[in-house]
Amino acid sequence: MPPFAQTETIDPERRERHLPPAELIAAQVRLALDEDLGRGDLTAALIPADQRSQGEVVARDEAILCGGAWFETVFRLLDPRIEIRWTAGDGQSVAAGQTLCRLAGPSRALLTGERTALNYLQTLSGTATRVRRYVEALAGLPVRLLDTRKTLPGLRVQQKYAVLCGGGHNHRLGLFDAILIKENHIRAAGSITAALAAARALPYQVPIEIEVESLTDLEEALAAGAPRVLLDNFTLPQLRQAVNLNAGRARLEASGGVTLASIRAIAESGVDDISVGDLTKDVTAVDLSLRFL
Repeated sequence: MPPFAQTETIDPERRERHLPPAELIAAQVRLALDEDLGRGDLTAALIPADQRSQGEVVARDEAILCGGAWFETVFRLLDPRIEIRWTAGDGQSVAAGQTLCRLAGPSRALLTGERTALNYLQTLSGTATRVRRYVEALAGLPVRLLDTRKTLPGLRVQQKYAVLCGGGHNHRLGLFDAILIKENHIRAAGSITAALAAARALPYQVPIEIEVESLTDLEEALAAGAPRVLLDNFTLPQLRQAVNLNAGRARLEASGGVTLASIRAIAESGVDDISVGDLTKDVTAVDLSLRFL
């Protein structure tokens, strides 16, 4: 694959605005540490309690870096005396062989936190890296790349942040911040028109979107005043027909079976958004190592 452009797709202000609160990050990290530590790190106990070490994290792959806050929090909770100095930040492209940060502090805490901290950094960097590949495939086209709820269990907030670091956009965070009426909702409600009417009757000021599976469904959704429509598994000819039929009335989102190879052609159909479960579901962790000096 061609190298990434040596720039940040996400600007620092936007990154900071969407970084979860420190209290939430700490709670997430505590769960991860509890999972690994249990009654204590038996192997680290081999090292004298007063010994100090220095180390560095090195990238083995080209990647988009992401997860620094979770990485730092792991070591801060284990021993606040650990110092970390970064040479790259979230959203930046890094090269194979590049040193990402240097650490110094009590050896036991560095050893205990190594795997949990790297798990975060590798997984979230893997997510951001995958997103960046899709973003680059859409270069020059006026379409938004959206994530989905197909995230790794327990990593919803973290992966949604990684999508931003890769240059993508977040869809709804969960079931609580938007209404997305899907096939089974429509069946339960009786029709597309009935489902949309029920959604508008709810006392919530949130986005409303409805999924359709055919051009006939799209016509009904548009007639019922749908503000956003998800075109589920439409072929390219169907997508182009849907864009013409819509004529700018609703915001159109293409979804279903989107791959890196197909996304540009989908975008060229004229849809406004493309959502891709692959961004967060099939993540390959970036190869990173923490080595003592």
